[in-house]
Amino acid sequence: MKFSDVFSYAFGAIRLRKLRAGLTTLGIVIGIAAIVALLAISQGLQVTITDQLQSGFATDTLVVSPGRSGEFSGLGGGFGGSSSDFSLLVTDAQIINQIDNVVTSTPILQKLCIIQSGDQSVITYVVGVDFDVYSEMYSSTFVAGSGEISFSPDAGAVFGKRVSDPYQNGTIVATAGDAVELIWTNTTVRPPENVTYSVAVDAVLEEIGGLSIVSPSDSAVYIPISQAQTFFGTEECDRIIVKIASEDAETIDAVTEAIEEAFGDQVSVSSSTAILNIISSVFSTIELFLAGIAAISLLVAGIGIMNIMIVSLMERTREIGILKALGMKSRSVLAIFISEAVIVGLLGAVLG
Repeated sequence: MKFSDVFSYAFGAIRLRKLRAGLTTLGIVIGIAAIVALLAISQGLQVTITDQLQSGFATDTLVVSPGRSGEFSGLGGGFGGSSSDFSLLVTDAQIINQIDNVVTSTPILQKLCIIQSGDQSVITYVVGVDFDVYSEMYSSTFVAGSGEISFSPDAGAVFGKRVSDPYQNGTIVATAGDAVELIWTNTTVRPPENVTYSVAVDAVLEEIGGLSIVSPSDSAVYIPISQAQTFFGTEECDRIIVKIASEDAETIDAVTEAIEEAFGDQVSVSSSTAILNIISSVFSTIELFLAGIAAISLLVAGIGIMNIMIVSLMERTREIGILKALGMKSRSVLAIFISEAVIVGLLGAVLG
């Protein structure tokens, strides 16, 4: 029996049982669509989050934190607390600057504060940085949208866009030229006491978007590191951002090893590239997991086809007997049923 005849007979048999074939095809459609949709959502989410993280990283930077265990912190960006008794000092940046392949570095000192402007207030991180070095590292994001960023040690504050306009409805807390008060609660003394620091707003950054790790954030206030030391009454810093000469793996490893050796292995050095690779690996695992879940629905649909074909075979024993009495070979009968299954499967795959 010719293949065209087998296919024509199988297609005709499907047309005689449209509802059954349609429901079986629908199962395949749902299975295929589930796989495509879940993989598309996973890949889209991975691309979106990776892009946002890349906007919050400079791939030629390292982050030095005290202790061997760093963790992501919240608003304002950065790597948070450590259980180590070792503390980084603001002056430790000078030690790091002497290491080969280090272009420059800046200490980061941040505290959660209340920003008071008239009768309006907002709670956010106040971050002390070296404006000159920080703007070199993040030249595309540490950019004034209004006002002008001063690189003098006596410079005023630089507000993130969402600190200036926290509700994004035009209700401005402060803008360039305004005078504000930064209020920090010193919990190292008993009883805790509020420390107030008055400063002028020199500039408001352009909206950055994305996720901030150690880069400029829409939700932070920046002041010169020397003023932050005076305000918070400390010579310590939370971390040091290091700009390196090259982002290749050899340079990153060499500088990382040199920094850890310089501080007696009492610091952790995090590479933005390594962190992004870890995140990509996590999403790849999630993608495989979602694909496995979707594949189960496809397997169920396949079992549905097998079940329907068995039922069809049982119902058509008389028809099969007549065909064989007319001289049709068993392999031709088998080819007809296989063709029906293939047609249903292919139709479902195409539609899905």
